[in-house]
Amino acid sequence: MALSETENGFSGGEGGGEADAIVQTCVLGSFSERGETTALISSLPEVHGDLGPRESTTERFLVIMNRYQEQPHLLDPHLEWMLNMILDFIRSEKSPPSLVHLCFKFLYVICKVRGYKIFMQLFPHEVADVQPVLDLMSRQDPSDSETWETRYMLLLWLSMTCLIPFDLSRLDGHLESDGGKAREPIMDRILAIAKSYLVVSDSARNAASVLVSKFMTRPDVKQKRLGDFLDWNLTTISQTNDQSLRNIVVLDGALQSLAKLFKHGKRDDLLQYAPAVLQCLEKKHLSESSEAMLRKLGVKLTQRLGLTFLKPRLAAWRYQRGSRSLAANLSMSQSAADSTGATSEVETKEQEEDYDIPEEVETVIEHLLLGLKDKETIVRWSAAKGIGRVTGRLPKELADEVVGSVLDCFSFQETDNAWHGGCLALAELGRRGLLLPSRLTDVVPLIIKSLIYEEKRGACSVGSNVRDAACYVCWSFARAYEPKELKPFVTQIASRNISGTFPHGIDILTTADYYAVGNLNNCYLNISVYIAGFPEYTKSMIDHLVAMKINHWDGMIRELATKALHNLTPQVPDYMAATVLPQLLKMAVGIDLHGRHGAILACGQITHALYKVGLQTNRTVVDMISPECVDALKNIHQMVSLMRPAICSLIEKLSLSKMPFKNDPIITGWQWIIDDTIKTLHLAALVSALSASCEEYYQASPGQADPQMQDALVSQYTEGLNNPQMLTRCGSALALGCLPKFMIHGKLKQVCLKCLRQMCAETQKEGTFTEARRDAITSIAQVSVKAGACAEGSPDSTLCSANVDEVYGTLLSSMVDYTTDSRGDVGAWVREAAMTSLKDVTMLVASSAPEILSADMVKCMMCCLAQQSAEKIDRYRAHAGTIFLHLLHSTDPVVPHIPHREELLGIFPIETTTTLNWNAPSHAFKYIAQLLGLLEYQYHTLLGLTVSVGGITESTVHFSSQSLFDHLKLIQSDSAALGQFGETLLRIFRDNLHNDRVSVSFLKMLNQILANSCFEIFTTQENHPFCVDLLALCKEFKKSKDISKLRACISVLCGLIQFQGEVRKKVLSQLLLLLCHSFPVIRKTTASQMYEMLLTYDDVVDPEVLDDAMTLLSDTNWESDLATVRPHRNQLCDWLGVPRPQPVTKVTI
Repeated sequence: MALSETENGFSGGEGGGEADAIVQTCVLGSFSERGETTALISSLPEVHGDLGPRESTTERFLVIMNRYQEQPHLLDPHLEWMLNMILDFIRSEKSPPSLVHLCFKFLYVICKVRGYKIFMQLFPHEVADVQPVLDLMSRQDPSDSETWETRYMLLLWLSMTCLIPFDLSRLDGHLESDGGKAREPIMDRILAIAKSYLVVSDSARNAASVLVSKFMTRPDVKQKRLGDFLDWNLTTISQTNDQSLRNIVVLDGALQSLAKLFKHGKRDDLLQYAPAVLQCLEKKHLSESSEAMLRKLGVKLTQRLGLTFLKPRLAAWRYQRGSRSLAANLSMSQSAADSTGATSEVETKEQEEDYDIPEEVETVIEHLLLGLKDKETIVRWSAAKGIGRVTGRLPKELADEVVGSVLDCFSFQETDNAWHGGCLALAELGRRGLLLPSRLTDVVPLIIKSLIYEEKRGACSVGSNVRDAACYVCWSFARAYEPKELKPFVTQIASRNISGTFPHGIDILTTADYYAVGNLNNCYLNISVYIAGFPEYTKSMIDHLVAMKINHWDGMIRELATKALHNLTPQVPDYMAATVLPQLLKMAVGIDLHGRHGAILACGQITHALYKVGLQTNRTVVDMISPECVDALKNIHQMVSLMRPAICSLIEKLSLSKMPFKNDPIITGWQWIIDDTIKTLHLAALVSALSASCEEYYQASPGQADPQMQDALVSQYTEGLNNPQMLTRCGSALALGCLPKFMIHGKLKQVCLKCLRQMCAETQKEGTFTEARRDAITSIAQVSVKAGACAEGSPDSTLCSANVDEVYGTLLSSMVDYTTDSRGDVGAWVREAAMTSLKDVTMLVASSAPEILSADMVKCMMCCLAQQSAEKIDRYRAHAGTIFLHLLHSTDPVVPHIPHREELLGIFPIETTTTLNWNAPSHAFKYIAQLLGLLEYQYHTLLGLTVSVGGITESTVHFSSQSLFDHLKLIQSDSAALGQFGETLLRIFRDNLHNDRVSVSFLKMLNQILANSCFEIFTTQENHPFCVDLLALCKEFKKSKDISKLRACISVLCGLIQFQGEVRKKVLSQLLLLLCHSFPVIRKTTASQMYEMLLTYDDVVDPEVLDDAMTLLSDTNWESDLATVRPHRNQLCDWLGVPRPQPVTKVTI
């Protein structure tokens, strides 16, 4: 066996984006599991009686066999020995029924992979096999859903035994049994079995139809039973409707058996019955059934009836292209090929005179043509194959009429189903040589329309199946016709489709394979450029994008199409400027909104591309496009002001193209659109448009801003930060961040250190405007990076020692933004932006002015990143971890003052920057937990782990807690290290006592730590300070109304009972207080936890009263009223040696 990449799954690190997707294929060379398969089959007698081993053996066998689903022929050399091994168990008289059923299940697995037509031929089918198989089949229970595989395989085996060449009556012997009761003949027994299994609801029905096709076509059976069977079948069909599941099953079996019978039976035997069967089908109106499978079987049976009506002859008029054998084609001379490919007209006419076409054939063809328009693909495909088979037996004139009827499917009054069915039928006709070259002039235009067929329905479109089927037609034509026949149509088809017969077909197909075009970005942005590099396809591809994709209903397709036009412009810049751009400018003011949007985007993309082309030839854009186009570009924004995203993109591209509009009134119009859009939409295109227009049109001199515009814009956007509308705040923040460096020069203090920081601080305190805060954090970094860093610079123009602390203070405070609302943890958006901003600002400062980075600043930043790297949300953990490693391993510049740098490099070597999968809890937490051993990082790392270990996501909880316990095992015997860890735990608990986000998770984590005896070294010391302090903090929760917090606290108190000394009595006192809590569910939970506690720690109570105490805890209904449960609680106090709690009398003032 040979594997092209890795045998299973991926190797290496985490994959990239869509463009970097790697398709791995697995091509097997041979069946390599013979040894394991032999062992599995040999183990069947040992495992059949035990459910666990039986299921694991079956599952492993399934896994092995399923690997060969795509290459089942590799099993062929091994089928016989596998079958013989299994049949030995089946034939053995010592084999119990459970073993027999398991063996047949294994046979079914093999049969499913290889296909029943091949596999059933291997069954032994001698005279001696008939009676045993028949007896075994008779003992089966058709209603047993667990053993359907046995019945399925036995029916296939019985089908093979029907092939013996002897009359079945010779196997009956004496029909009178020993008891004097007459035995049923074998023929009748087989027929009864077939009939009974044609109406079952499982897969045995399919095997029964195979049995009918083999059995009823025997010479002895068809003489005696064929007519009666067909009467029974037609009666069943006539008397059954498709209104119930049971009736559908019965119809399915009857139709299947008839279809296979007419397929395998001789025409002379069945012709007399065909009209009656067709009449029965017509009365049934299966084409109107709601069941797709019944409609398909109706079509399949109809085509078989049509083939029965027509004589089995090969149409002499068909188009022939050599032989199916490649060797024969190569050895055949050209003259011989010509003589083979053309039959004389005289001979054709003589053969067609013999045709006697029954009237029923017309009915058959009508049903098949109707099937081409069915709503299900399986029905259309069956009808298309039927059209091909029946047409192959018709005279030339009638066949041409059928082709004409198929072409009628290609009407825009028809649905996409009819177009799809028509394409499938044309492919079948072409493949069989039944579509003569003279018809290509009619067919090719319809195929070209099918290649671009798309019909909009609501918010989506249909037609992908039509386009796929049209490609199949092109493929079949390329194989069916000589190149000279297709030559007149190559240019037309090649502009829509590529195959080996067409120009550069092989080169293109090598690049644009199935997987390459499956990625939309790659298809539009890369492959289109490659194909357009061949002159035959360049303009056709551009025209197709303009005509079909610019106005597509899907906005993503429109955007990709415009980017593709940008990439294709360098191929034919003159064609783009003179033809395409004017066409798009007309579409930009049209009535179709989709077309208008795509055209505006395309105008911008093409103009920008022309600008790039002009740079190479020393020409400007206005030299390449007409004055009319320039005027139209200037005025688009006035006509289509509602297309804001597209207009913003156009402004950006025209600005980047350096259009000569400086001091033109159009700039004022553009600025108005940008400012108005800021108030209503959150657009990336808006930011890009503002940045590009400022860069091009608001410089008084190079690097010097127009003072008037600078003051106006900065003031306007800083005022927008205080607007009560969310979108206005977001837009204003983003606008400030995108302003070029010359626009913020001298305004840094006003923009960054005052307005943005103030807005972040105020909204974080209030828990409002989260999205605006996120955008403001991003803008702070953007402004800082553009301003640059200089230790002694002016705080109004650059990042320096005077203002760096304030910038870092804002970013670091945003790292602990845990704002929540109805959408969940929205503060994560701010934290993510803060992490990215910290990285950008730190890299700037480290490279330009590292001296202004203080040790405390860097320590705080790295600790916050470590905390985020240990938290529960995969996306933000991955983002934090990636930035943490980026700063750690950065060499140009080196980030100074990173605490424990050497130890960190040992934990995270350089290769982890590419191999460490932060998104996978199983991979990330085992690295992060090692930071607990570094004192500077211990608090923040443990704080992050707290919400992961105490979370609710199973995988995160499992791997984070496992990594935490692995660390605790390492320090369990080190009292100093464990004491330090305990102090850190208490500090986190103390700091977050009233923070529900942390406190509940902390209690859950603490419960796991205590349950795993991680502080066992402390339990030997009486009244250990850790336990005392912990208990004091837990007491803070006794007045809480939060059920989850109280439950977590109860679990922790039960865990604290392992500590010795007076503190144990205090813990018991708290638990006994909770037994009379005002919430019944808390009383019940406390009793349950205490019961488990007494089971675990048997030294808590005197052994003499232990049983009584546990009985009282388990038998008392603690959800009863307090007056009922208080005496029981007091009894427990006495047994446990704890003073009874005294009720506090409320003083009324």
